[in-house]
Amino acid sequence: MSKITTWSGIRYVRLAAMLLALCDGVAKAQAPERTIDEIRTEAQARADRGNYPLIGLDPADVRDALAPLHTRDPDDWAASWSRVADRYMADAVAHPEKADANYVRAWRLYYFAQWPVPSSTGKKEAYRKALDAYARHAATLDPKLETVRIPFEGETITGYLRLPKGASGPVPLILAISGLDSRKETVAETYNAILASGVGYFAVDSPGTGQAPIKVSPTADRMFSAVLDYLQTRPEVDSHRIVAHGVSFGGYWATKLAITEHGRLLGVVAQSPPVDTALHADFLRSNLLGNREYLFDVVPAFLNVVEGGETIETLSDAFPKLSLVAQGLIGKPTGPMLIVGGAKDTQVPISDLDLLLHSGDVPKDAWINPQGGHLGREPRGWTDPVIFRRVIMPWELRLLRGEAGSGVP
Repeated sequence: MSKITTWSGIRYVRLAAMLLALCDGVAKAQAPERTIDEIRTEAQARADRGNYPLIGLDPADVRDALAPLHTRDPDDWAASWSRVADRYMADAVAHPEKADANYVRAWRLYYFAQWPVPSSTGKKEAYRKALDAYARHAATLDPKLETVRIPFEGETITGYLRLPKGASGPVPLILAISGLDSRKETVAETYNAILASGVGYFAVDSPGTGQAPIKVSPTADRMFSAVLDYLQTRPEVDSHRIVAHGVSFGGYWATKLAITEHGRLLGVVAQSPPVDTALHADFLRSNLLGNREYLFDVVPAFLNVVEGGETIETLSDAFPKLSLVAQGLIGKPTGPMLIVGGAKDTQVPISDLDLLLHSGDVPKDAWINPQGGHLGREPRGWTDPVIFRRVIMPWELRLLRGEAGSGVP
């Protein structure tokens, strides 16, 4: 008998069947969701190449975690990955001299145990363990990583603030916004590289993900406005030199902030931001259901994070309301922007990026990979770390130095 677990109040098995039926009946050209055997093969291949979402994971650990998996049950998934992670947590206790390296390995495994979202009891427990492992890692960092808790509408916005060591006076800052399935821990690890340039960062989860206090809605950007309010109270932060960077759905929020908060942001990097067509109901049904560029379950992930998006039908109603065209924002003034993406992106059409480049009141910079997929990435060559190191961070640093016409390398 199939094991039945809940996913945002919807029975997982029934949801999977509905997704498969929709993929067959609505978009014949769109493949159904991957089977567990296909997931195992594709996940291992991505780990072997160091591709997202398995960046930093040891291919041997991935093989170990995948080997016993023979169903798509989310709790089985969480348990198998957590089993490998638990070994590293135990090893950290047994061998304090290499504890931090083990905490990082455990965190990455627990993170993938809850991927793409903590939608079941087992995945929620894996996420809790991921946060614990990362906190233990963070405690070893120098300069320190500060966990910030901002009161917000009776709840709390949790973020990570890390500033360069020995910084004198207010320092510029990157507001790093995670995407649908990345987390503030993921973007914090990425932005550790910018500290050596005298720039700090504040990493935060997107609405509906991680520890965010609210779900995705047309007004959820108010969460980031509260973060900017807080950062203006910190004397160590130069509030006139804050640049926002959002990846994937985080790019949606970064793009919206480029408009609604352009007076408080020096500039914005938006990486594959869905702004209009990607949020249409027909795109959801024809391109996102069963999307193979995404490892698995992108639509169930959206069901988990969008306010009022409990079913495909309600998600189809909620998505179009997020469109920045529908909200009357496209074309309004923005600060400087760098738009990053790939012409072969199947999750966010290149037309959304083109729309941004042809609207607004100031020139924008763009880095578009004609052979790239989501975020501009390729399986080899232009991977996520390479794009960050060669394109995104240099643009941010030039902008923060006040160089006119930031340009792209």
